[in-house]
Amino acid sequence: MKADGAAAETRNLDAALQRMRGDARVAFTLRSGITVLADLYQSGSAKIRLPKVYAGPPVAVLINTAGGITGGDRLTCEARVGAGAHAIVTAQAAERAYRSAGGTGMVTTNLHAQDGATLEWLPQETILFDASALSRRLDADLSGSARLLAVESVILGRTAMGETLSRLAFRDRWRIRRDGRLVFADDIRLDGDPTTLLSGPATAAGARAFATVLDCAPDAPERLALARDALPRFSGRAAASAWNGVLLARFVGPDARDLRSALAAFLETYRAAALPRVWSC
Repeated sequence: MKADGAAAETRNLDAALQRMRGDARVAFTLRSGITVLADLYQSGSAKIRLPKVYAGPPVAVLINTAGGITGGDRLTCEARVGAGAHAIVTAQAAERAYRSAGGTGMVTTNLHAQDGATLEWLPQETILFDASALSRRLDADLSGSARLLAVESVILGRTAMGETLSRLAFRDRWRIRRDGRLVFADDIRLDGDPTTLLSGPATAAGARAFATVLDCAPDAPERLALARDALPRFSGRAAASAWNGVLLARFVGPDARDLRSALAAFLETYRAAALPRVWSC
């Protein structure tokens, strides 16, 4: 009965307010030693652009033409990289989760990389506004020696705009599998007043921004010294650890600007390459 009631509430909400739907899929393959586009699909508010890249792997840029996410919205992205290929998927700008009038916005990301492939998931930050409700899920299926480098960062209101958050509902779920076996699982849940939830020293010590960097590859633990050397000195905190083919770095900072600068410095050093141009636009 409870599930039926929730479904009825969603139907009523959809009938009263227009909701965003977006679905984007992109795939790359290796052809004559060069990574090229193999498939592209986009519908609704989800768009993909492929800027010209003169050096390095191709880049797919995701665009949400709705301008943000609110309760009841649905946004899905899928990226596939074939054996031996290397591609980057990023976003044109920061995603925004706005106040919800009812329901939860859903963002689903599905990543696939075949043996010997490298897939870099490098979206820009997600900004959570007061009273927003957002649920994200990232699933990745890796084969053989495939490498996934994934980044996600979250901003709890824009301090430069004087924004404060008194309540929100945010869930972030990661599941990474290699050859069908679960190798990494991570869940974040913030439900209520984020100032209270993140005030403790074991959470974020009052920080307003946080990020996760995951490097998943058979040889990822061998890069731990590089990762720790690349950790920037900034007003927040950052640390890295590695185990069983996974390297993980966490960042927490007082605001979006400090976190973004620290994260960009780390990624460019760790990757030994510049970030996609949209990061500096």
